Amino acid sequence: MQNKSPLAYIHQDAIIGDNVTVEPFAAIYQNVEIGEGTWIGPNVSIMPGARIGKNCQIHAGAVIAGIPQDLKFQGEESLAIIGDNTVVRECVTVNRGTIEKQKTVVGSDCLLMAYVHVAHDCIVEDKVILANAVQLGGHVEVGHSAVIGGASVAHQFVRVGAHAMISGACKILKDVPPYVMAGREPLGYDGVNSRGLRRRSFSNEQIHAIQNIYRIIFQKGLNNSQAIAEIENTEIEGEEKVKILDFVKLSVTSGRGLIRGHRSSKH
Repeated sequence: MQNKSPLAYIHQDAIIGDNVTVEPFAAIYQNVEIGEGTWIGPNVSIMPGARIGKNCQIHAGAVIAGIPQDLKFQGEESLAIIGDNTVVRECVTVNRGTIEKQKTVVGSDCLLMAYVHVAHDCIVEDKVILANAVQLGGHVEVGHSAVIGGASVAHQFVRVGAHAMISGACKILKDVPPYVMAGREPLGYDGVNSRGLRRRSFSNEQIHAIQNIYRIIFQKGLNNSQAIAEIENTEIEGEEKVKILDFVKLSVTSGRGLIRGHRSSKH
């Protein structure tokens, strides 16, 4: 490694790809793999069990693969996985998994802003943005391209659906379904994330179908079972309908439940 500072510590058993830069006072321990082209900033700690992809940036003070903050943890082998092209800003902590899932995962092309915490067994899919000081409890799942605003906190086992957008300083105590905006206190449905969907090349027809589905769920006064039955019987078609129904059914049967709507919600 030509880009290793002499003031950094790298364990001899760590697997480091080509063109990786390691800045002063970084520490990289055994049972670590880092992909080519990644930059490891000063005072970063890469603990045993870390798997970091290609062309990532890990900024000053971050700790990747620290042991879980879970009293049930018994020292079992587990991983913290970060995909390619992901940016991890200052003082972020990503804990490794426990025996339940064996891994914590942050996908590719994600942005974790300063002071984010990703607890044990979380699954954060590709292209997710977690703004400053977002705190994810254990076993939280965040879907593809979701955005969570700064200083928001997610209760353990909560799910945030793909393409959802949650405003800052929110308490996420229930599941947030895909394609929606959510905000206020208590956290509730605030309409479909139409602008974000258009930026990601969703057609007007797809967006209108999503809006019609969520009118049934949140604005017709139905309980979840009634809303599911009505959606299944509509003529609305498409992958989005399937994803919404699958998400809602899981929230109702085995999850933490679904957020509720606000009467003034707009689409």
